[in-house]
Amino acid sequence: MKRRIIAIDPGTDRSAVVTIDIDGEVNGQILDNHVLEKWLRDFHHKKDWTCVIEMIGCYGQRVGREVFETCVVIGRYLSAWETRTIAEPARLVRRDVKMELCSTNRANDADIRAALIDLYGPGKDKAIGKKASPGPLYGFRKDMWAALAVAVTYERMLENGEVPTKNEVVE
Repeated sequence: MKRRIIAIDPGTDRSAVVTIDIDGEVNGQILDNHVLEKWLRDFHHKKDWTCVIEMIGCYGQRVGREVFETCVVIGRYLSAWETRTIAEPARLVRRDVKMELCSTNRANDADIRAALIDLYGPGKDKAIGKKASPGPLYGFRKDMWAALAVAVTYERMLENGEVPTKNEVVE
């Protein structure tokens, strides 16, 4: 069953957001965090959509200011989405995305991008296309791939009955 999904790859200053509509249409963009927060707060069709955010995971390594700033951003997005809906956004960690799309924790951004191209292709010509004949992922860049990976992972987890309950982060 297809769902309407808003997936976010948060960052300290800008975040990537991808929407997948019920018919499978994919749109992505990178927005300043204050713009995305306002967009989430004002989104008019919240009851028909599910929001999923990539969460910071603990991997036993030291982290810097950027990680903590991103945690603050995630909190702001959670709050913005909940203003007019009772459904809290789902949260997924990167490890789950890697395992779902690449079947290994060692996967990197290039591996995840390749898996998404295969899923929407197969092949770059069909998945991305060219200006004259754009594919469904035409124009995707940078962190939009990560947000799309979160959306695809969440959809697959729903299909397999593996989605966490409220306030539970999959790790």
